[in-house]
Amino acid sequence: MKNPETTMSNRPIRVCFMIDRLFPGGTETQLIALIRHLDRTRVTPYLCLLDGEDDVSRSMEPPDCPVLRLGIRSIRQPRTFRKAWQFNRFLRKEQIEILQMYFPDSTYFGVPVARMAGVPYILRTRNNVNHWMTSGHRRLGRLLNRWVTGTVTNCEASRQAVLKDEKPSPATVVVMENGVDLARFAGIPPLGTQPNETRRVGVVANLRPVKGLESFVEAAAQVHRVMPEVEFHIAGEGELRPRLEQRACELEFGDRLCLPGTVRDIPSFLRTLDVAVLCSLAEGMSNAILEYMAAGRPIVATTVGATVNLIENEVHGLLVPPGNSRELGRAITRFLEDGTLASRLAANARRRVEEKYSREATVRAFENFYRRLVFDGKFGAVDSEHAVNSRALSFQRA
Repeated sequence: MKNPETTMSNRPIRVCFMIDRLFPGGTETQLIALIRHLDRTRVTPYLCLLDGEDDVSRSMEPPDCPVLRLGIRSIRQPRTFRKAWQFNRFLRKEQIEILQMYFPDSTYFGVPVARMAGVPYILRTRNNVNHWMTSGHRRLGRLLNRWVTGTVTNCEASRQAVLKDEKPSPATVVVMENGVDLARFAGIPPLGTQPNETRRVGVVANLRPVKGLESFVEAAAQVHRVMPEVEFHIAGEGELRPRLEQRACELEFGDRLCLPGTVRDIPSFLRTLDVAVLCSLAEGMSNAILEYMAAGRPIVATTVGATVNLIENEVHGLLVPPGNSRELGRAITRFLEDGTLASRLAANARRRVEEKYSREATVRAFENFYRRLVFDGKFGAVDSEHAVNSRALSFQRA
């Protein structure tokens, strides 16, 4: 006769991921990749979008995963209460065991509804260092501590920000590092083996203030004065586009700055670059950095968040202080002038990401994390070589 407990632990567990909408950003990209690669015999994923009615969001929905779009553009609207009842019924009907939420609005909406629906385990996610937080957000975060099982972060810097701002028990905040799909970048030739007609320096980032792109434009102007043939490309979209274009014109290199908008085929974009740049003023664990490493590009990055753990200065790339356009320009110029250094550090970065940050390792770590939580009632201590965790904490199901 089969042991009932063994049979129960062999079934897939039901995890619902909740996010405002899908957009070509780092958090959304990591979430979609996780859903697509989860072993359906271990985890059955569901996706709930607060809004998600626009064409961009719909086009990014992962296959083989039920999607619920609530059509909520603002949680302050009266119709939100009706949508909360709809979501409550969904959670109960699908017997969701874990609800994991991304971004503030989804968290503020999802936590109380999940509590009312009796979802056993409620997780909030924090993949940045709280640069956006106001005092009101901090108060709400501290209030939610008593209602959530725990918080999932993607690096120790994010974990420390949560502990400082929202003051949960340290044992309820866990680090689950990002990974990258190495196969997508396998066809990119090593730097220097395929000469480009035009030398290019590029960034992958949404055009938002926190990404430090005005510093990049200032640094690009510095490089342009000594290397006028170099092109500068920023792959992304956002509200800073007019300002960046205007500033490039003011600095007299507007014809060398290219803003192609959102680029879906990141590997094809990166293979054209001689230098890849992360100029952010704040980050958690940057998806762009992992992609630069996987593509084997020479990396210039600011010392923010987990970047200092991913890249050792002068070994895997060159690190500069955030907001310092002069140092940023010097580092870019150094790579452009020294091909041997650029090739060596790019190769080191590629080896490091292959050894420690594969997509497969990340997905298995999340599967183990979810199953340990549901079947053992323990939060933390995930079996993964690159997941840094708080001490294990056991929970009693109500």
